[in-house]
Amino acid sequence: MTPPREPDEPRGAAGRRTDAEAVDSANRAFYEALERADFELLTALWLAPEDVSYSEESDEAEDTSISCVHPGWPVLTGRGEVLRSYALIMANTEYIQFFLTDVHISIVADTALITCTENILSGGPAPAEGDELGPLVGQRVVATNVFRRTRDGWKLWSHHASPVLAESETESDDGEESDETPS
Repeated sequence: MTPPREPDEPRGAAGRRTDAEAVDSANRAFYEALERADFELLTALWLAPEDVSYSEESDEAEDTSISCVHPGWPVLTGRGEVLRSYALIMANTEYIQFFLTDVHISIVADTALITCTENILSGGPAPAEGDELGPLVGQRVVATNVFRRTRDGWKLWSHHASPVLAESETESDDGEESDETPS
């Protein structure tokens, strides 16, 4: 399945607004593909060598190496490593849902940068004696997604996600430790 193609937009303020909407749509499609465990769509959303054109002045294509950092994982580089990691995540996750907050989109020429907070709800395998999901776990992750404009729309070039450390109950809003004992 190919991701939705955005029509060519005019440049200028209206074009940037439309570009931002198109990038936001591609970003949402990425998370929706993960939620539905749609590996075919997920694969189509990532930048591939055929997505960039060759320069007339050069015999080589631009570097299209994709990269991904999952929380706690080393850097994965290249389509094989990145897509294999998502296949493993999908195969070992019974349920996952993303609630994106703090979404910021910046676009310069044919590159877009999105930063956001992934509020994740996930469930493990069902207990052996039941058909229900395993326990649900919530976590917060901050992510940076970099997209490149291609002739088929915006494609994901890099995804980097880092866990957000939970504040301790003894810390106050300004980050200083409180003298109060938690009850």
